[in-house]
Amino acid sequence: MYYIYTQTQKPSHHHPREKLKMAAAADIPGSGFCNSSSLGHYLHSLSQTPHRLRKRMFATWTPEQELNQVRLRSGADMKRKLRWYDLTALGVAGMLGAGVFVTTGRVAHSVSGPSVFISYLIAAVSALLSSLCYAEFSVQVPVAGGAFSYLRVTFGEFVGYFAGANILMEYVLSNAAVARSFTNYLCGAVGQKDPNQWRVELPGLSGGTGGGPVMLDFPAVALILFLTICLCHSTKESSILNMIMTVFHVLLFGFIIVAGFCNGSAKNLVEPGGLVPFGAKGIFDGAAIVYFSYIGYDSVSTMAEEIQDPSRSLPVGIVGSMLIVSAVYCLMALSLCFMVPYDQILPDTSFAAAFEKIGWKWASNMVGAGASLGIVASLLVAMLGQARYLCVIGRARLAPSWLARVHPSTGTPLNATLFLGVCTAMIAVFTELDVIFEIISLSTLLVFYLVANALIYRRHVIASNRRLHAHLFLFLLSSGSLGFSVSWKFGQLWCLALFGGFVIAVIAFFHSSLQPETPAPGAWAVPLMPWPAAVSIFLSVFLMTTLKALSFQRFAVWTCVITLFYVLYGVHSSYEAEEMEAVIVGPNMAAAAARMMKEIKSSILELQTHLAYKLQCTTEL
Repeated sequence: MYYIYTQTQKPSHHHPREKLKMAAAADIPGSGFCNSSSLGHYLHSLSQTPHRLRKRMFATWTPEQELNQVRLRSGADMKRKLRWYDLTALGVAGMLGAGVFVTTGRVAHSVSGPSVFISYLIAAVSALLSSLCYAEFSVQVPVAGGAFSYLRVTFGEFVGYFAGANILMEYVLSNAAVARSFTNYLCGAVGQKDPNQWRVELPGLSGGTGGGPVMLDFPAVALILFLTICLCHSTKESSILNMIMTVFHVLLFGFIIVAGFCNGSAKNLVEPGGLVPFGAKGIFDGAAIVYFSYIGYDSVSTMAEEIQDPSRSLPVGIVGSMLIVSAVYCLMALSLCFMVPYDQILPDTSFAAAFEKIGWKWASNMVGAGASLGIVASLLVAMLGQARYLCVIGRARLAPSWLARVHPSTGTPLNATLFLGVCTAMIAVFTELDVIFEIISLSTLLVFYLVANALIYRRHVIASNRRLHAHLFLFLLSSGSLGFSVSWKFGQLWCLALFGGFVIAVIAFFHSSLQPETPAPGAWAVPLMPWPAAVSIFLSVFLMTTLKALSFQRFAVWTCVITLFYVLYGVHSSYEAEEMEAVIVGPNMAAAAARMMKEIKSSILELQTHLAYKLQCTTEL
């Protein structure tokens, strides 16, 4: 069913479908208070906050509403030009540039040591399981909202908004971090040893690396603004540019891996301090930090409205890119530790400095150039995804509706792309990498945790409608995972065995007592449910607890900010938009729906008559 927003207007002779699209594309205020100059109206809205929270916080949408009614609010449709190989290349590019060149050196030097490749492997397992959940959801709800839409149709508006706000924070901060790293590697490519010579010192302020002065990074800003302009122009052309950069990037990775193993030594893995100099704790702490590297595959799910065959292409693009990147990450990390002892790795330009140390100056410059190219590709994909997240949040009226606009000529979310591009550039100009790494990992893990919960809930509640059992299972699973993680953190071995056995028993009992929904024939679905999603929940909780307390403090501040925004703006905007659509349209909606159904029935009858005539002619012949 479609909702139509109309005002008193002259009769129109447009087709009902066109009327529907025009009405949805109209600038529905979404919130009376945000368009009214009356302070009294806004104060009245605030006085209704408890009532509106009760009505909107857990309000859910169906996948059909997301695909039709909500999507029409953007006006024009996004253009379906991408294929499965475009998605795979976008996923690979989105992860490779950020992961290898930004986090590997830092984690190997001071967190995991030579066992950094094991950290990548653990993070890969968790990310792969999360990607399976994303793949199934992307087939069920093929819209540009990604995790925001998946959670909104499952747990309601506030959970979807909470995840969407965290995803946007994660993207903007990680893009700023990666852009600053671009300056480091670009300097290495031209033989400049000190990247700060390309930055501008801000006098009178401290807070940079090691307590030094704040350095303004204008090359990072220029890169972000350039990519913003490219993404505003066309998604397909941006995908072609990404494909070219990714091919060169993968060839560079192959060279680094082969050269690293050929010119390195296995003794660098055990000297000094052995393979695991920081212990098992260092491996898992490193896994939580390098999880930052897997930001990118969820960008593929935001391309759902621009893919020609989403039900087939999305699972291939999401899971395929994850498998490729996981293998490359582990080999790259291992080759780095082959070339240089972990305590001699330079955190900021680890691979370029490693080749320079073994005497390959030319290779060092080439790695710097290749890393810069990879970071550009990574930024391109991440900025592509973040704009589509914000566009769909705007459709839901949880952000200003002008952010939901899709440009009719380019088929891109122009306003959202420009807005986030400017925000990212403002942060990249001064923010140091160390400040934001761990809060990004925490935010990413939390969103993936919520998506895994949502998949289990939808699979089992839809099949059996036993909501209480599903809630109880998810609560026990999360509690057991948290108990195991805290026991690990404090070294309580008997508690590890207790909570580990409890988690396995809970999953096994739930699997045997409740039958999940049977996927539609031909539809892609996660196999062996609920085990993959349950293990994803367990690993997400475990990796979150390895992060520092400061990350949780910063995340708590961010949570308060976005919750306050929802209470003061989001809930009122979405409430008034939905009420307006439901109340104002009344007879118009019914009339339009009746006309549409009449035309559909007439077309079906005409088609049946035509087929019957053709069949009769064939039989006579």
